[in-house]
Amino acid sequence: METTKIKLGKYRHFKGKEYEALAVAKNSETLEETVVYRALYGEREVWVRPLSMWEEEVEFGGVKQKRFTYIGE
Repeated sequence: METTKIKLGKYRHFKGKEYEALAVAKNSETLEETVVYRALYGEREVWVRPLSMWEEEVEFGGVKQKRFTYIGE
């Protein structure tokens, strides 16, 4: 299974906060691709989210938009 490439770097979540995508990792049991990312605010916690969710569009305030938008390195 080939790893999907996303740009690593800073992203803005559709609700406004910023995060840094650190890597795309694979689940050792299912091979599902997962984005490893860090909040760029508060405690700067590290999170994971399935790549499919990272790349999906969501509706917020009646507007369809990307969940995360790349904003730079």
